[in-house]
Amino acid sequence: MRQTTMTKPADVVRQWYIVDGTDMTLGRLASAVAHVLHGKHKVTYTPNVEGGDYVIVINADKVVYTGDQEYKKSYYNHSSYPGGLRTRSIKVMKDKYTVEWIERAIHGMLPHTRLGDVQRKHLFVYKDGNHPHAAQQPIALEIKG
Repeated sequence: MRQTTMTKPADVVRQWYIVDGTDMTLGRLASAVAHVLHGKHKVTYTPNVEGGDYVIVINADKVVYTGDQEYKKSYYNHSSYPGGLRTRSIKVMKDKYTVEWIERAIHGMLPHTRLGDVQRKHLFVYKDGNHPHAAQQPIALEIKG
C-alpha cells in the first residue's frame, strides 16, 4: 500500500542557487526562478509547507524582453488617492528600475498568500555580477532558453 508523505517545516533542507540573467528573456527566467522558490522542483514538495530554496539572480541589467513590448507594455501602480496612478514603460523599468522589474515578474508567479510572502524573501536580485552570498556556496542553476 502506498502512502503519501507530507513534509514538515522542520524537515526541509534548503539549497542556494545562482542564476545568471545574461541574454535571458524575462518570462523564462521568472518562471524558472519561481518554480525553485516555490519548491516544486523537489520530490518532497508539499503545497502548504514552505519548502523552496534560495535564489540569487545576477546580471539583471542584461535580461532582455522580446517583441514590441517596448511600445505596448506598461507597469502600473496606484496610491489609492485621486490622480495617484503611476505608469512606467518597460524601457524605463529596464533602464532605471532593473531590480524591481525582475522582482515584480517573479513575485507575480508566486502565491499571493502568507506562504508566498515568505517565499519572496528568499529571492535576491543584483544588477551586476557581484553578490555578497559567496559564503553560502550557491549552485549554478541552468535555465534553458
